[in-house]
Amino acid sequence: MTKACRRVVGSRAPLLLLATLACALLALSPNSALAQRGASGPPEHANVEPVNHLPNPYETVRDWGVLPDGRTWGSVSAVNVDIDGIHIWAADRCGTNSCALSDVDPIVKLDPNGNVVESFGAGLILWPHGMDVDSDGNVWIADARSANARELEANPAAAGRGHAVLKFSPTGELLLTLGTPGEAGDPPTHFTEPNDVLVAPDGSIFVAEAHSAQFQDEPGPNSIGRISKFAPDGTFIMSFGSWGYEDGQFRAPHSFAMDSQGRLFIADRGNRRIQIFDQEGTHLDTWYQFSRNSGIYIDANDVLYAIDSESDDNYNPGWRKGLRVGSARTGEVWYFTQEHVSARASGMGGVGSMGEGVTADAEGNVIAGEVGPVQGLTKFVPQLTRADLTLGATSEDRKQNWAFPFGAGLLVMGGLMLGAKMFGGNEADKTAA
Repeated sequence: MTKACRRVVGSRAPLLLLATLACALLALSPNSALAQRGASGPPEHANVEPVNHLPNPYETVRDWGVLPDGRTWGSVSAVNVDIDGIHIWAADRCGTNSCALSDVDPIVKLDPNGNVVESFGAGLILWPHGMDVDSDGNVWIADARSANARELEANPAAAGRGHAVLKFSPTGELLLTLGTPGEAGDPPTHFTEPNDVLVAPDGSIFVAEAHSAQFQDEPGPNSIGRISKFAPDGTFIMSFGSWGYEDGQFRAPHSFAMDSQGRLFIADRGNRRIQIFDQEGTHLDTWYQFSRNSGIYIDANDVLYAIDSESDDNYNPGWRKGLRVGSARTGEVWYFTQEHVSARASGMGGVGSMGEGVTADAEGNVIAGEVGPVQGLTKFVPQLTRADLTLGATSEDRKQNWAFPFGAGLLVMGGLMLGAKMFGGNEADKTAA
């Protein structure tokens, strides 16, 4: 209880009961000390200037994608583009935030118009959190948690789901299971809250643990920050990392991506950074400029899409939620799309809502999976200008190389950035929220 609350409750105020209730609600608010577990971060983060005021090249399209049979979207954090570069895979938490009590297919494949053309996974997944699509088109799902007591009471069969990674064929055949579904533990036989899975070009499999580690400020018996590597057939190879703030340590490795050099990018969400490793677990670099990311994706041209669904003045002071886009080669941040306006904030609090999972198709459209309060999918559509023609990027160029805006269009956006600085664009952006 705060000092102010103690003074009120301890006084002779006639509204003692109301004061007590008000203090209880205050203690549960996102900005209270109680809700600030995990708000600590590495000291290096304080030296980085927040990146909140860059050009936004996208039109935001909310509620993209239509589920079959009148279904409504629930929470979505797992999204990935298909190997054709056109279709989008997403894992819906069955209209709510869990599939424990549902018999619908959580995994769906959508065409460019947002229509579902394939679905599967009913009864096999409880809390889909991360996703990858390998070079053969197989769909991999990180099922991050097991059923809670309420869910088990309503559906005892849910006990056999969660804490596992599942590999499906493009048509939904279950091909491989890593971990022991329904049981938390350590590799090679178990996982604890696997956040994401990534399959490298050679078929090596990487799994990131654990989700609740971001809420710990000091090490404890359940402090886990771990990356495990498996052979293509599921044989365990190695694990690296631990819980902590140092380079090579993690507080919730939340999402994976891999660049054209085969470097492994890890969104270390609790530590407000991206860490970069080789595939043997050697730490190569640490980047803070892309913010506190829930999801990251790198396309074939090494464009890095980093989405922040949680930042606020407690968990990432000075930074805004949003989508930051830049270079996986140099670490430059080019663009920033701020959070959606929403009645309630996503993540820990603050302002507005932004997605948690992110991917991009061959046309440069960005798809975000929304966990809440906004749910379902959001599409960010790049806005072309006449520079598309004058700088020589044809429609075929865009299909093959995403030449605009992340190629020739960088010149145009660079000019806009300069103009924004000259004409006070930053101040205008500060008042937009």
